[in-house]
Amino acid sequence: MKCRFCQTELQHLFIDLNNTPAANSFLTTENLNEPEALYPLKVYTCHNCFLVQLDEYKKSGEIFNNDYVYFSSFSKSWLQHAREYTEMMVERFDLNDLSQVTEIASNDGYLLQYFKEKNIPVLGIEPTENTAAVARQKGIDSVNEFFGIALAKKMVAENKKADLLIGNNVLAHVPGVIDFVAAMKMVLKKEGIITMEFPHLMQLVDNNQFDTIYHEHYSYFSFHTVKKIFESQNLEIFDVDEIITHGGSLRIYAKHKNYNFKISEKVKILLEKEREKGMLDISFYDHFNQKALDAKMNFLSFLIEQKKLNKKVVAYGAAAKGNTMLNYCGIKNDLIQYVVDANPNKQNKFLPASHIPVVTEQILKKDNPDYIVILPWNLKEEISEQLSYARNWNAKFVTAIPELKIF
Repeated sequence: MKCRFCQTELQHLFIDLNNTPAANSFLTTENLNEPEALYPLKVYTCHNCFLVQLDEYKKSGEIFNNDYVYFSSFSKSWLQHAREYTEMMVERFDLNDLSQVTEIASNDGYLLQYFKEKNIPVLGIEPTENTAAVARQKGIDSVNEFFGIALAKKMVAENKKADLLIGNNVLAHVPGVIDFVAAMKMVLKKEGIITMEFPHLMQLVDNNQFDTIYHEHYSYFSFHTVKKIFESQNLEIFDVDEIITHGGSLRIYAKHKNYNFKISEKVKILLEKEREKGMLDISFYDHFNQKALDAKMNFLSFLIEQKKLNKKVVAYGAAAKGNTMLNYCGIKNDLIQYVVDANPNKQNKFLPASHIPVVTEQILKKDNPDYIVILPWNLKEEISEQLSYARNWNAKFVTAIPELKIF
């Protein structure tokens, strides 16, 4: 296997999370008696460019299909993030009714709706038809295709270049990262701006976020590596924000290399921060397997102890990261009875491999469990507040990452 960026032969194992199904391949009752396809979840670090990556074990076209169950608009905090981003971009880059804002992986229109409210022309690019259909109902023009050079050529021919080109949590989902970045350059106007948000590899390692690894995420980026990838296509990163979403992400700002725009001091500061952390040394990536194993043992010990005490443990949030955690730990519905989720596209289905049923919040209210494990730990404040009524029956909340916490 070769690095998807620099083509170096990959030799260094970052983590092996064993064979698991694709994280969002939820099952119906009929599926439960059928065999499930399992794929290796083995991640490598490139010792040349330090891109952390897994092979395309399951093709992106099979993962991002018309049964895709992730709809961005079900998280209130994510919608708030999108609204605040919109306000900031409009003000910073003087966007108006003559500007073109294009989002790659626009999902259900969770973000572009806020630009549309300001009468700024928008275009969404979204490969999953069911989420794109929801965006169209909001009046957001959506192209139902994967983004890459082939689509970029069509967009250029149709004069659909962008003043602001957005990609939130899509860069990691792209197996052909060079094709993707080259395509962004093609559809960006001469003085256009790209912003991309993605989880920061430094936070993943520091905070033991191994559950954010699943087959949809082909790459995990440091700032150093993403800068090199963009530079390889004559795009220059001129600013960067460290933001709190998804357990710690980066928002990068890029432009055409020949467009004269002041480079922020924050670029130099973050490069230095990563260097001081040791992220340009392969030894930084060597001990991650053990950290994940420790978290697994602690979580399993907790669940087994509660089972012995006859306590009822359930979970909240049928998130992809939760499926990585449950399947790495080998947890089934004897230890966690069910998982509650607000998304009707997940309800009355079963989690892949663990076969834990996904139910509505009404079940939780009737059932009065002793412990509620919050699987999307990055939303623990939002979820524990939403479920604060569970304290009336003395329920406690649990998160397993970065380490076991009961609160």
